[in-house]
Amino acid sequence: MNILIADDHANVRRGLREILVDAFSDARFSEAANGDEVLTQLVKSQPDVLLLDINMPGRSGFEVLKNVKHIYPLLPVIMVSVQAESQYALRCLRAGATEYVNKNSASEELVPAIRKILDSSAMPALNSIG
Repeated sequence: MNILIADDHANVRRGLREILVDAFSDARFSEAANGDEVLTQLVKSQPDVLLLDINMPGRSGFEVLKNVKHIYPLLPVIMVSVQAESQYALRCLRAGATEYVNKNSASEELVPAIRKILDSSAMPALNSIG
């Protein structure tokens, strides 16, 4: 499994990776610090799941999500943010995100969110998408 972690803070990317590495020991990780890097890494690493921060430099996570869903409509995207779910979760899901995880509860919610995606029949084989 390939997981792309997109956040403009290196420490957050590292923290999210540390949360996931124990649960998904065979996973390969790639990273992006801004929207342009996300689009580059999508082609380069062909992730099975994208973790995407809402607040990204340049293009917002919402703009990047729109681009990603246009190019890879079946790619599961988990939006991550420090903003409360009540403020952004529904907006993210309506924009095409598969899940919304608050960074403050990522240690409890991120692994179950990815497992839910993996267990669903919607898990795409990206090699056949792009």
